[in-house]
Amino acid sequence: MMLPHPPGKKIIKLLSKEGFEIVGRKGSHIRLKKKNKKTKIVIVPDHKELAPGTLLNIIRRSKIPKERFLRLLKKI
Repeated sequence: MMLPHPPGKKIIKLLSKEGFEIVGRKGSHIRLKKKNKKTKIVIVPDHKELAPGTLLNIIRRSKIPKERFLRLLKKI
């Protein structure tokens, strides 16, 4: 399955809807955090297009199942 090349802003919007909050920024990289039983930190580059490997890393770190993440991404 081919992964999309979404912009970073779209990923940030998706993660915000899933309970992540922006906690910092360094250059073009935005740090988001979600607190529950285990704190999760995801770093998203604020680029026009994200590489497939970067997107997979974001999905892995967010602990959102890949299929669900991609479904949510299509809705945004």
